[in-house]
Amino acid sequence: MRRALLTLLFALTPLHAAELTLDLPGGPRIWDTDTLLAHPQARDVAITADVTYKTTMHYRAVPLAALLEGVTPDQHLQAVALDGFAAELPAAPLLNRRGSRAWLAVEDPSKPWPPLAKGKPSAGPFYLVWTDPQASDIGPEQWPFQVAKIRTLPSAAERFPALRPAGNASPAVVAGFALFQKNCLACHRLNGAGDAQFGPDLNIPHNPTEYLAGDFLPRYIRDPQSLRRWPQGKMPGFSREVISDAELGQLIGYLRHMADRKVTP
Repeated sequence: MRRALLTLLFALTPLHAAELTLDLPGGPRIWDTDTLLAHPQARDVAITADVTYKTTMHYRAVPLAALLEGVTPDQHLQAVALDGFAAELPAAPLLNRRGSRAWLAVEDPSKPWPPLAKGKPSAGPFYLVWTDPQASDIGPEQWPFQVAKIRTLPSAAERFPALRPAGNASPAVVAGFALFQKNCLACHRLNGAGDAQFGPDLNIPHNPTEYLAGDFLPRYIRDPQSLRRWPQGKMPGFSREVISDAELGQLIGYLRHMADRKVTP
């Protein structure tokens, strides 16, 4: 009864203007919902096959490039969500003005977006979405929602040496490290290294290659619920369109390599 009442109250409570912090080379700036909705470059965009809502969605959005004052294509950014999800984002695709284009979708308090699930909030107040994501191979981890902060930082490899493979690692392991940064680091740490506060460490105390034998680890990455059915599980499956079989082999090769390079935090 109490849960039902809280859910009802949540549904009836109007959203209020939210704030987004941009910590960029020119200095920090805070944007609020009203200012972004009135931004001169704001427009209505249709996002087909929305990664979060799994359908076509319509948003009022601002081209992210218009907000990244002072950012250059060679730099690196991180988008931090309210739940601790921390997406690592090379700046170059975010600055594109054609092809794959990044947009900051802004939730209008008077027109709230659908909840992510029953009793859950929406993807707002700020959600990074893409038009034509296939043009630059934009993956699902590059669609952070409930974004609270976007900041420039050195790359993950620079910030966290404990993530790096050995200097003599094979090209396949190095490729797997790049895939790990793109697809895994937003939720997980490894060797205690990383900014995410969402999922477990993938090397300490044990690496998944040490306890998921045979084809169980690839199966788990493809469809976690097929291996361990858990209603509270949050890890999405990674289809072959997102990570090919060859890339999955490289990713697992990196994890296996790092099992011999454990660093206690």
